[in-house]
Amino acid sequence: MTDPPRGPRRPVVAALVALVTVTAAACGTGGPATTAAPPRTSEAPVRTTPSVPPTTTTTTTTTTSPPDSTPIQVGPGALATYTVQPQPSPGTCHYRSEDGDPLPDPSCTPGAIDPMVTQADIATTICRTGWTATVRPPESVTGPEKVASARAYGYTGAFATAEYDHLIPLELGGDPDDPANLWVEPNDLPGATTTHNGKDDLESTLRELVCSGSLPLATARRAIATDWVAAARRYEG
Repeated sequence: MTDPPRGPRRPVVAALVALVTVTAAACGTGGPATTAAPPRTSEAPVRTTPSVPPTTTTTTTTTTSPPDSTPIQVGPGALATYTVQPQPSPGTCHYRSEDGDPLPDPSCTPGAIDPMVTQADIATTICRTGWTATVRPPESVTGPEKVASARAYGYTGAFATAEYDHLIPLELGGDPDDPANLWVEPNDLPGATTTHNGKDDLESTLRELVCSGSLPLATARRAIATDWVAAARRYEG
């Protein structure tokens, strides 16, 4: 028995081709747009901390130094018996001059005070009449010291016109015999307009101001030790 002849398969093939064409069109550029999802990450978000400026510590140094850089020394004070004190080496001290008046070398003669004379006891010391005579060294001691001080300052003038001077005077409680408070003060310094010692007048003026309560003792001492010529202009006009 023979199979019946098969009919033509073209319609089936055509249908398959049409189906494939429709599917391809749906996946092409004409189909709906799709967006790819972002890749997942397991990293935690980074937290940022606001920057804080570093703390700056400022250290303030308080200085209690006096206006003049050379300190006033504290001497041994008044003694029952004085001895000749050594002076600076010859030629090591140098005069200064202001308005024709002499000033000492601050490295040799910065000034020195008697530690027993304070603001609290001026009524029984410097403000008491005749007190300076009780603390003044004898000439047997100050005479040799004056000669040695003149050599230190290179002074070659007549001693008759020079005073062995307490830079801070006894009237203000200056130390009586400390070399730091004594110098040969010439009254005939080249350029001077007078041989009168104006420093003596200033010493009396400052003592009056201190004893009247118008000027602190420490201020008077500092003024005359730093620059007695400037102090004279200020306190005496």
